[in-house]
Amino acid sequence: MPRFFCPVTLAKDATFDLPAPAARHVQVLRLQPGDAITLFDGTGGEWSAAVERMGRSDVTVRVQDHAPLEREAPHAIHLAVGMPANERMDWLVEKATELGVASIQPLQTAHSVVRLSGERAARKQQHWLAIAQSACEQCGRNRVPTIHAPVDFGRWLGSLASAGAKAVLSLQAAPDAGLQAWQARADGLLCLSGPEGGLSPSEEAQAMARGFEPLSLGARVLRSETAAIAVVAALAG
Repeated sequence: MPRFFCPVTLAKDATFDLPAPAARHVQVLRLQPGDAITLFDGTGGEWSAAVERMGRSDVTVRVQDHAPLEREAPHAIHLAVGMPANERMDWLVEKATELGVASIQPLQTAHSVVRLSGERAARKQQHWLAIAQSACEQCGRNRVPTIHAPVDFGRWLGSLASAGAKAVLSLQAAPDAGLQAWQARADGLLCLSGPEGGLSPSEEAQAMARGFEPLSLGARVLRSETAAIAVVAALAG
């Protein structure tokens, strides 16, 4: 059944016009009055609904029943990542959302190719949030991960609380500092991953001074976006 993210207050028997992105999707699918759909607002659970009216550019729906379904990962994994270039960050946001990541913090680091600030950073944040919402529609999640605004590595690191499990992907880590050691302690894990070229030695040292522990993904060197996804896939469950 088609699923649509709908960031409005949903209630039984409510009738309203879908937000523009969802309405366009309904029209692309050529749905008709009476067709069943599923709505979710990102706060948990989902609602059955039906198309009431198809306009030229608007779609009216009627909400039916709520189902308290959750498809979240058993462990909350928070991902802080040096932004990869081009469309790789889009791919990373999409796949991390599908795998169940709880939040994504884009970082600007010493080796970052992408530099964002001001209005451009705000537009990118909204772009990535839309990708996450679409990924939730596809994969069945009813909670949209938090997509934070891009921030400088040093500023972000200085704002972190000291408590909690924190891992940094490190090419310098010993081979036995692998995923197996983290799988039993993954609840609430914050994982830091660098961009192309990785974190600088200074950034890695700063992270470890703030309580991050080194994490190795083995002998092979993975692309920055692949490494981040590998960690989420292994630890989110």
